Amino acid sequence: MADTLLVFAVVAFIGIATPGPTVLLALNNGARLGLRASLPGMAGAVLSDVVLIGAVALGLGALLAASEFWFSVVKWIGVAYLAYLGLRLCRSSGALTLPDEAAARTQSGRAVFLRSFLVALTNPKGYLFFSAFLPQFISTQAPQFPQYAALAAVFAAIDLLVMFAYACAGARAIRLFKRRGARWLDRACGGALLALAGSLAFYRRGA
Repeated sequence: MADTLLVFAVVAFIGIATPGPTVLLALNNGARLGLRASLPGMAGAVLSDVVLIGAVALGLGALLAASEFWFSVVKWIGVAYLAYLGLRLCRSSGALTLPDEAAARTQSGRAVFLRSFLVALTNPKGYLFFSAFLPQFISTQAPQFPQYAALAAVFAAIDLLVMFAYACAGARAIRLFKRRGARWLDRACGGALLALAGSLAFYRRGA
C-alpha cells in the first residue's frame, strides 16, 4: 500500500499543481486577504476533496457518468458559479489594502470557506476524474473503505500544501506590487475562472 500511495501522491501533485479554480482562489485570497484569512478557503477545498472522494466511493461518480440529466445539472450549476466568481473579479476596482488589514475584515471566514467548497463541489469533472483515477489504486482483494480513506487523506494533504504555496505567493506578490497590481491580479484570476467556466460548459461525460 505504501508504494501505491507514493505513486498516487506523485500523480495527484501534478494534477493539483496545475492551476484550477480552488488554486486560483487560494492565490487571489492570499493576495487580497493575507495568508491567515485565506485559510478558511483552503479548509473548504480540503473538505470538498473528502466529500468528492466519499461520493465516488459511494457511486455518485458512476451515476454522473451514466446519467446525462444529473451530469448536466451539476455541470451547469458549476458553470454558472465559476462565471459569477470570474465576472466579480474582472469587474473589481482593484481597491486594496494590504493583507490582514481592512480587506480581511470585509469577508467572513465562512464566505471564504463556502466559495472554495462550492467551486469544487459543483464541478462534475471532479467526480468523473476521481471515478476514473481512484479505482486504479484500489485493491479489490482488501477492504475498500480504508483504502479510499487513505487516498483521500493523501490527496487532501497535497491539496492543502499546494494551496498554501499559492496563497503565500499571492500575499508576497501583492506586497511587492501593492495597489497597482491588485486590479491586474483580479482580472487575471477572473479571466482564468471565466475560461474554466467556458471549458466546463463544453465538457462532455465521455471526455
